Amino acid sequence: MTDEQPPITTFVVTDIEADGPSPLGSSMLSFASVACDIEGNVMGEFEAVLEPRSDRSPHPDTMAWWQTQPEAWTASTTNPERPEIVMPRYADWVEALPGFHVFAAAPIIFDGLWMDHYLETFAGVRVFGTPVKTRQIFRGGGVCLYTMAGTLRGAEYLKWGMQRVPPAWYGHIAHTHRAIDDARGFANVLAKLFSISGGLPKIEATESIYT
Repeated sequence: MTDEQPPITTFVVTDIEADGPSPLGSSMLSFASVACDIEGNVMGEFEAVLEPRSDRSPHPDTMAWWQTQPEAWTASTTNPERPEIVMPRYADWVEALPGFHVFAAAPIIFDGLWMDHYLETFAGVRVFGTPVKTRQIFRGGGVCLYTMAGTLRGAEYLKWGMQRVPPAWYGHIAHTHRAIDDARGFANVLAKLFSISGGLPKIEATESIYT
C-alpha cells in the first residue's frame, strides 16, 4: 500500500451545434467545452463559432428546426472563424489541461463524432484513440452521459434520454442550444453522476458548479 495519489483526470464536457445530422454532409456551426475534474471543479472553458464548410451543405430538416431557435442560431453563427484555425487551437488547449484528458458528451455518438471528424480533418488529432501511434489529446473512448445517466438511474435502455434527468442535476441551467450553456449544464450532470456512482462525496441537488 502506498499514499501515492491517483493521476488527475480532466473531463472535457462538450456540446456541438450543426446545420445537419452528419459531418460527412453538413457543417459544424459551433461548439463549446467545459473542462472539469471528477468533483465538478472547472479548470477552463473553450467556445468557438465556425465558418460553414464550402464542401458541405445544410440539411433542410435541420434548417427547418433552426427556424424555431432564432437566439441559438444567432449564437451559433455570429463572428465565425475558419475551422483550420480553431481546431488546432482547441487541440493545444486540451493538451495543456492537467492530467489525463477524457472527452464527454450527451450523447457521445453525436457530439463525439462531429468533434472527431473536425479534429482529424483540421488538426490531425482524434477524439477517439486508434492503434496508430500519433498525437493523442484524449484518453480512451470517452464518456457518454446518456449511458452513464441511464445505468446509474437504473432505467431501461429506451429511457436513457437526458430529458429524464432531473433539472437540478443541470444546476438549473436551461438547455438553450447555445453550445456553452449546454456544455455547462452537462458538466453539472457529470459531476452529479460521479457523486452517486459510489465512493465520492455527495452533491446536493440544489448545488451547481455554475450559479
